[in-house]
Amino acid sequence: MSDREVTREQLHAYLEDALTDIETARVERSLRDSEPARELLREVRDERDRGEHSVGGIWRAERLSCPTREQLSNYLLDAIGPAEQEYVRFHLTTVACLVCAANLEDLRAMNDSCAADVQERRQRFFQSSAGALRNQAVGEAPKS
Repeated sequence: MSDREVTREQLHAYLEDALTDIETARVERSLRDSEPARELLREVRDERDRGEHSVGGIWRAERLSCPTREQLSNYLLDAIGPAEQEYVRFHLTTVACLVCAANLEDLRAMNDSCAADVQERRQRFFQSSAGALRNQAVGEAPKS
């Protein structure tokens, strides 16, 4: 990536830590190698610090396009309509929103943890019920 390839949008995304690792490395390499790129970064920082934002910048900063955590959970459970599924998929893969990807991963981990807990509870209930039924079959009084 040469200094001409570094855009204001890329630098805004870089400052917001919204780039992939590969894109971040490319921007940082360009910043190391190019004074014009460093100057553009200073301008972008100054604009941001002065509060000069574009509509797109405000939209991204406020995460207005991000699905809610509930929508992400429903997406994970395949409990939303096709249009909403497509939007969430687009947001996660094409936009590559790191915040939503982290939320989705957290929800996945919670689901996996809950599924393991449910299995464990079912197993305990089954074992205690099977024991009680076995005791009743041989004429023993149920244990309290």
